[in-house]
Amino acid sequence: MTNPEPTPQVRPGTLGLSADEVLTTTRAVRRRLDLGRPVRRDVIEDCLRIAVQAPSGRNRQRWDFVFVEDPDTRAAVAQLWRLGLMTPPPASGEAGPAFSRMSFASAQWDRIAGSLHHLAEHLHEVPLLLIPCLRVESRAELASVRGQAGAWGSVIPAFWSFMLAARERGLGTAWTTSHLSYEREMADLLGIPYDTVVQVALTPVAYTLGTDFKPGPRSDAEAFAHWDRW
Repeated sequence: MTNPEPTPQVRPGTLGLSADEVLTTTRAVRRRLDLGRPVRRDVIEDCLRIAVQAPSGRNRQRWDFVFVEDPDTRAAVAQLWRLGLMTPPPASGEAGPAFSRMSFASAQWDRIAGSLHHLAEHLHEVPLLLIPCLRVESRAELASVRGQAGAWGSVIPAFWSFMLAARERGLGTAWTTSHLSYEREMADLLGIPYDTVVQVALTPVAYTLGTDFKPGPRSDAEAFAHWDRW
């Protein structure tokens, strides 16, 4: 008679998801953010301890996370984000994106657009906003593809790890970049040294209304794979 497998212990304050569940159900949460529930700093610091274990080029650990709690500052940040949302992204035109695996005429896109509009209306009410940043020697570092790859690769894994840790703790996030059209104005607002610190994204951070998130609609995995040649 074999002994039964021990029951995994769920840490207090976490959902007890498996690694696969966290990776496949971390969604961009816009509508289902609990705007009335505060997020304690110790929970954020717990997520941060996980995030800083992410890899970075030469282990330089060049990331910084700017958390915005103050209501007046959140409102100002949200306003710059809204201005960016109304600014067309680079290289956009009437023809739309050059490539997408999702149809922008689909019901899926209608749902995303609706949730984005909802977030725009309520971003200032989200209890915590996060802007991940990257330290650079100068912005000239981003002038080449190699420079950009090394730079973004040294901060994005930490940001994504933070979002995964947040999901395990019942917190919702949503990766956004629209405010970067007004990055200098945001830097002035938050005291970020513009010449040597590059902002990467902005996410709301709040507890979610329910935790029953599922894997999102995606193309078949085979559609992404190239073997030996393109």
